[in-house]
Amino acid sequence: MESTRQQKISRLVQKDLGEILQQKGQSMVGGVLITVTKVNVTKDLSVAKAYLSLFTKSDKEVLLETIRQHTREIRYELGHRVRNQLRVIPEIHFFLDDSLDYIEKIDDLLHP
Repeated sequence: MESTRQQKISRLVQKDLGEILQQKGQSMVGGVLITVTKVNVTKDLSVAKAYLSLFTKSDKEVLLETIRQHTREIRYELGHRVRNQLRVIPEIHFFLDDSLDYIEKIDDLLHP
């Protein structure tokens, strides 16, 4: 169960990460639409797990690895945006959110 503080920081990080990836994501991975679907922050607020949806036909794992290589730049930009709200900028771990693929697979199974 997340505390109120964790939920507020999760929403703040999710909003700012979304904006950062919209601006800088084009230079990192090209014309891929990136959506931050969920962010979970640990109890000590030191680690944020960000789940991304990548809307592309190419290999999503390769694109996710490219984003992971730019984690330092993304965290630096996040630090500039939230420096007045947070004392410590959380370390960011990116994961692929496959819930849309799962929904599509279930839909295909239900409607042959």
